[in-house]
Amino acid sequence: MTKLNKKRKWFIAISLVVPMLLLVGFVVIPAFDLFRMSFTNWDGYSKNSDFIGISNYISMLHNKDLWLSLGNNAVYFFVHLLMIPIELMFAVLLNSRLRAAKFYKTMVFLPYIINGVAISYAFSYFFSPINGAFDSVLELLHLGNLSRDWLSDNRIVNYVLSSVSVWRFSGYHVVLFMAALQSIPKDIEEAAMVDGARAWHLFKYIQIPAIMLMVDFVLFDNIRGALQVFDIPFVMTSGGPGYASSTFTLYTIKTAFSFSNFGLASTMAMAIMIMIVAIYFTQNTIIHGLILRDRRK
Repeated sequence: MTKLNKKRKWFIAISLVVPMLLLVGFVVIPAFDLFRMSFTNWDGYSKNSDFIGISNYISMLHNKDLWLSLGNNAVYFFVHLLMIPIELMFAVLLNSRLRAAKFYKTMVFLPYIINGVAISYAFSYFFSPINGAFDSVLELLHLGNLSRDWLSDNRIVNYVLSSVSVWRFSGYHVVLFMAALQSIPKDIEEAAMVDGARAWHLFKYIQIPAIMLMVDFVLFDNIRGALQVFDIPFVMTSGGPGYASSTFTLYTIKTAFSFSNFGLASTMAMAIMIMIVAIYFTQNTIIHGLILRDRRK
């Protein structure tokens, strides 16, 4: 029994130490180095760099193109935010006794497991102004007058790209909501139905409160994903025309690798880390401190 306890302790220690070492080696140390680099003018290939204080931070705050890019990130956030209630309704529908529910679940989740670059290339051809499938569909429906330069019109390009992002990630959120709904004890729902509760009452008074933690996670995942979106605008428009469809992450990477200003790019990376952490703590305070507080009582 003693040997078994020793082996168990060794297993627990190794299980904790190895992930901690990986976390420190690949997250903590690079984060500190990123912070140090944000105060330099390193160009990415020189052996030495000069300390320039907070000049990069001041330059970042006065960069109009960067603020435009951050505004484009907001489009992704609000489009995905509007989709969350729809995703939740789909999850409730698929969680019910729906005919061919397994097939629908597979089809909903399928876009998430496809490579993002492949999806971006496919939709680039789909929205192409030259023999694009979307314009052909509009022509077939006698709506050809609605055709636009979907990927080069400043007014709509971000909404087109965010719709592609919704198509890719909504299935993932639906599956998360379904998992949360399936964790609700069936006897609670059955008891409510015996007492006369209808589907809307079950949804409002039992299902929504029970899965609030999952709603919290999906909302944070939406915020984080909106701030870090990169592959779709990079492949489909390269951030153009101009910076009309650029995003914060795309602009940061271009600053580093196209303009060889790794110091300023590090500053932008620090900024997005700070924004994500700040939003997390704010959201955590609102949902756990206000919404879920009454339930605990």
